[in-house]
Amino acid sequence: MFAAVKDFIDGYNDLMINRRDPRVDGWFLMSSFFPTMIICSCYIYFVKSLGPRLMRDRKPFELRSAIIIYNVIQVLASIYLVYKGLVHAWLFRYSLRCQPVDYSDDPDELIVAQMCWWYYFCKFTEFLDTVFFVLRKKFDQITNLHVIHHSIMPAACWWGVKFAAGGHGTFFGMLNSFVHIIMYTYYLFSSMGPKYQKYLWWKKHLTSMQMIQFVAVFIHSAQLFFVDCNYPKILAYAMCFNALMFLSLFSNFYIQV
Repeated sequence: MFAAVKDFIDGYNDLMINRRDPRVDGWFLMSSFFPTMIICSCYIYFVKSLGPRLMRDRKPFELRSAIIIYNVIQVLASIYLVYKGLVHAWLFRYSLRCQPVDYSDDPDELIVAQMCWWYYFCKFTEFLDTVFFVLRKKFDQITNLHVIHHSIMPAACWWGVKFAAGGHGTFFGMLNSFVHIIMYTYYLFSSMGPKYQKYLWWKKHLTSMQMIQFVAVFIHSAQLFFVDCNYPKILAYAMCFNALMFLSLFSNFYIQV
């Protein structure tokens, strides 16, 4: 038993010290996985337990202005991430077939690494989606799909940034940011009142767009199993697993709706 524990600790230390991306050393929340895990756990506890109890005997908050500002910021942040991802990686430098991680201090690659971290950080800001539901007492919108999706993403992104802040996996982040441009634009118009409802005819296509995204990510990641590519296979497996899991969850939601 002691030997097994020692092997686990040695393996963990080897992973965190020898296999990390040294460029992200010292970056906020990157020194250990535990702060991310704690933040995600607190999020789940608040939106599923503490928040509803605190709001039980209170009137819903009127948060239209705050929500409009929040949605504008999310749209702008997503546009920025897509722009940077295209200019510094996917338009001219990266290959859709195989793109290893460049751990050097190349200026473009450092920007890509920074964008990976900002994408990870944005996953925490998206917790406000659910916090607003709680404060407005829209508890029916706090579905299991919603909470699972929001709580898993920061945790999954941490591992990507810690060990591979660049390369093949950034395709998912850029594609997801593009989807978020459309999604938060919809939320923006939706939050601006009834007179904008006529512009929201494309609501029914949002879930379909999400599912297409997961199929694309799965195909893009799974191809690495059939080519000789110096990209961490474990991360490719993780992206395939996440894509299939979310595709299943969103498909079930699509069928129910």
